[in-house]
Amino acid sequence: MDLKELLQVHLLEITRERDPYMATAGHFFVQEYIRQQLTQWGSVDFHTFQVGSKTCKNLILNLPSQSVQNKANLPPVLIGAHYDAVPGTPGADDNATGVAVLLELARKFAAEPTRYPLRLVAFDMEEYGLLGSTEYAALLRQQQQPLRLMMSLEMLGYRDANPGSQSYPSPLERFYPNQGDFIALIGNLRTIPDLIGMSRRIRKTGISSQWLPVPNRGLIVPQTRQSDHAPFWDVGYPAIMVTDTAFMRNPHYHKASDRIATLDLDFLTGVCAGLEFAIRRL
Repeated sequence: MDLKELLQVHLLEITRERDPYMATAGHFFVQEYIRQQLTQWGSVDFHTFQVGSKTCKNLILNLPSQSVQNKANLPPVLIGAHYDAVPGTPGADDNATGVAVLLELARKFAAEPTRYPLRLVAFDMEEYGLLGSTEYAALLRQQQQPLRLMMSLEMLGYRDANPGSQSYPSPLERFYPNQGDFIALIGNLRTIPDLIGMSRRIRKTGISSQWLPVPNRGLIVPQTRQSDHAPFWDVGYPAIMVTDTAFMRNPHYHKASDRIATLDLDFLTGVCAGLEFAIRRL
């Protein structure tokens, strides 16, 4: 199967009602699917945390760097995507696309490691206030675990090339294109060299890319904080969100209509290939 078909297989499994409270069977199914997929490439750790009486789980796969000698304690690149969805939506773009790309990156990087060790994390409870990533970022900070970079894969499959299809928080519309046919990289100021380099490399693979650095943990543009990178910003890590910009482009955001049929699978495949290329060159 080619990359597009492999992504489609993942989407077919993950795109279903999977709210952790209202659709527990779907939520457990997707959690188990992710575990089975990642287990092919190494042992999967669970990071469990409590939300009230509920036990929630982030799933973690660590992949080694290129060579053992090169392991001179290089900090890992953490790549995350949330697997929960809001009630009443099958969550194809939000965030089956992010999880599908996470699983394919695991496959690619297990077969051919990168310069940095990688930590791939499927986050739970994002839709309830970034709870899984908040717990995990706090744990890493407490362990004094350095990170080369944290990347949150957040909605990667919706493209609309029509003029006027892309909106922005003011005044960004003056500086960025008004058609929603690009993938956006949004990072804190420490990531500016990575934003520039990764955007350039993604464009080299044929996918349009825009980048935005935000000061002060994104607090002045709250829309830039709506994913699992924000808790990493808050505790001082360099972190980037990779996104199709969600509700600023996709009219199916958080709706029952967020289905596979609305996605642009060629765009999603290009984003996945572009990210692999960019991450290999960090």
